[in-house]
Amino acid sequence: MKKRLLTALAITTLLSACAADKPTPPKMIAETDLATHNWVLTKVDSSPVSLPEPFSAPTLQFDPDMAANGHSGCNRYFGQAELKAGKLRIEKMGMTMMACPAPAMEMEQLMSSTLMDWSQASIVGNELVLSNPEHTLIFKRQDNQ
Repeated sequence: MKKRLLTALAITTLLSACAADKPTPPKMIAETDLATHNWVLTKVDSSPVSLPEPFSAPTLQFDPDMAANGHSGCNRYFGQAELKAGKLRIEKMGMTMMACPAPAMEMEQLMSSTLMDWSQASIVGNELVLSNPEHTLIFKRQDNQ
């Protein structure tokens, strides 16, 4: 009887140890995971974002009704975001039309094209990852002040 109990206990311990080693997959995001946070772009295709002064890193914000807006590196943008089956896009995106130096304009074009196309969206910790065949954008969540 003791051998069976010890065997059952050992098997249970081994199974739970194996389950603990598996990384937790990112959960399917919901609109509430995105809204009311300010998301700041930190990486593009694994490279840190850096723009010359006076330009700042692009941002992304969502209202509870999924209205999206932010700064793309040069201009401000706005539109209606859609979230379907773990994919995100901003449709009918509009933006201001200021001219900026090349690094800021290049960032704006990359950011706007990625946001207008469907991207796989996931949240891991305090990072929002938008990924499509062309680019991967990583945003860091910052609480609104």
